[in-house]
Amino acid sequence: MPQSPTPRPKRPWQEVAREAQEYRDATMKDYETSLPEPLKSNMPNSVMNIPGSLLGGDDLRITELLPEELVSLLASGQLSSVAVTESFLRRAALAQKLANCVTELLPERALTRAKFLDDHYARYKKPIGPLHGLPISVKEHIGMDGLRVHCGYVSWWYKIGKEDAHVLEILWNAGAVFHARTTEPQSMMHLETDSNLYGVTVNPYNRDVTSGGSSGGEGALIALRGSCLGIGSDVGGSIRNPAANNGIYGFKPTAFRIPTDGWGYAMAGADTIDSVPGPLSTSLSGIKLFMKAVLDARPWLTEPAIVPISWDSNLALTDRQPLKVAVMWHDGVVKPHPPVTRALSSVVEKLRSLSNVTIVDWKPHLHDEAWAIISNLYYPDGGEEDAAAIDSSGEPWRPLTKWIIKENPCVKELTRGELNYWLEEREAYRKEYANAWTATATGGNSATGDLGGMVDIILCPVGPGVAPEHGTAKYWCYTSQWNLLNYPAVVFPVSKVDAGVDVKDGAYEPKRGVDRDNWDLYDPHKFDGLPISLQLVGRRYEDEKVLAILEYIKEKIGLPFAKFP
Repeated sequence: MPQSPTPRPKRPWQEVAREAQEYRDATMKDYETSLPEPLKSNMPNSVMNIPGSLLGGDDLRITELLPEELVSLLASGQLSSVAVTESFLRRAALAQKLANCVTELLPERALTRAKFLDDHYARYKKPIGPLHGLPISVKEHIGMDGLRVHCGYVSWWYKIGKEDAHVLEILWNAGAVFHARTTEPQSMMHLETDSNLYGVTVNPYNRDVTSGGSSGGEGALIALRGSCLGIGSDVGGSIRNPAANNGIYGFKPTAFRIPTDGWGYAMAGADTIDSVPGPLSTSLSGIKLFMKAVLDARPWLTEPAIVPISWDSNLALTDRQPLKVAVMWHDGVVKPHPPVTRALSSVVEKLRSLSNVTIVDWKPHLHDEAWAIISNLYYPDGGEEDAAAIDSSGEPWRPLTKWIIKENPCVKELTRGELNYWLEEREAYRKEYANAWTATATGGNSATGDLGGMVDIILCPVGPGVAPEHGTAKYWCYTSQWNLLNYPAVVFPVSKVDAGVDVKDGAYEPKRGVDRDNWDLYDPHKFDGLPISLQLVGRRYEDEKVLAILEYIKEKIGLPFAKFP
């Protein structure tokens, strides 16, 4: 974790927050698009169509290209890196006005880099790497040399990164351009992006609901096409949740495939639950571009914690291969809202029409116990370091920070014996779940180790509903479940809420507690038009398989079923 270079006198937290916002605004002054007066005084709930009405033709054309299209045009010299970078800077600055999703633009760094790349191409007539000229946005806590790494805490405003994070070094060497840094919540542990430094990041489809968290700035920025590929992190759903809320793609890899050196967070070094870096993108191909570029660099050679498994780009499914998909309709604790169930049903119906696909129901194995294990392991110090980071500046506790740390009965300082107990419970649960998965095999030959018809993938919700209203995202278990198990998972858009179709089931009687709390949140009219996303989950280190299955399913059943900008 980068350290403060010199002690600083204590200032009112409001003054520090004002400085943060003024600094952010100053980085955008040369790339701002003026909003018409009616928008300034009366911003609509959905701002998704505003960039199309305000930006110029070249900016729109460039920023609406998918990452795989951009790298192709940049590599062939049909687009210049400078032109692409400037277009994304302008669109990111506009996205900030619409959704409050950026901590700073990086115009000087980005354009210096872009000019270098263009000069290289002009001289050698070839790109510098597989990501030549591609603008990539970065979640703020992923360290950059000479820039702040505050992680959403006012008291950490003075912490300065002394080097680029390892994953950024790799992407830089592959030709990337870093053009924007994005918002995250106080404590990094929200499914909401809300801090005292910047306020609340909103969902561009409906500003009354959350963009998600903790990579919510990335989610909103990419949805608004201020970026086409970004880097987030995930310890309980922090990539997948904002990807789902904003109708984009997000991937949580297996831990220790993507480098983690050089990022900031409280309790650095604790490995009770591994936080995982990963990509968010406007396309599935963007996710694959990121994974291949990083792993082709063999990061394990300089970061020994990384597992030395190269990226297998050749893994793909064909119609001749059997595919067994297990559907988890409900985690046994909280029933999903009607739009989520409808999306699952729609996908399953189309998958059943494929002759090589078998559909089975997935029986969730003790998912309530999984939350007890993971929530005890999130804060083995009882939240002491987070509390110190918050209280030392005098900033107020944000409601969801207070909820996850102070109001969570599982958060307490663990003795050595208690920590050992919960680590043993974690490993025992992982073994039980692996055995439950293996037991789904039918046929085969146990003598030869042929598992025959074992489930290939789990299809399940990303959350108990679509993007919820601000301050209400309190059920993590549709995503945190897979963090506990360290399973790779990819999120993808399916459809959108239709208030006339996704009516509330009046006959359903929710269970007391979290199920009732979640059911009471649902109002189809509040969520009308919001993205509905789902999740595919694979076994540990089956990252390539998870993405290959999604690619096959997308092509065969025509996902998504609605148009996403």
